[in-house]
Amino acid sequence: MTIRVRLLFVCVGGAMLLSACTSFVRLSPDFGVAIRQDEAAQIADPDARYAGVPTPGSNGVRNALAESRYERDDVIPPIALSSVGSITSTGNSSGAGQSAAAAGPSAGPQ
Repeated sequence: MTIRVRLLFVCVGGAMLLSACTSFVRLSPDFGVAIRQDEAAQIADPDARYAGVPTPGSNGVRNALAESRYERDDVIPPIALSSVGSITSTGNSSGAGQSAAAAGPSAGPQ
């Protein structure tokens, strides 16, 4: 046998061995759709045009006034919100939902 014939047998045999390593997994037709949707959702459109009324924060006159106040160091402070307030009794016997005054004396230090 010549070297060319041996090389041919080695190549054909190697190809047959490598083809045995492949798998033929049947994937769903919608495989990868979720990833493509996630990728599309994370890409911002640089030329976005939205129909309808602009959001309140995108009013040009208000933005210009806010910027001029910022430059003069005359910023209007935001309104402080408080999460503490009076809670009325709900009628539970467990005491849940009662205000501190309606709950009675506490067992803690006074």
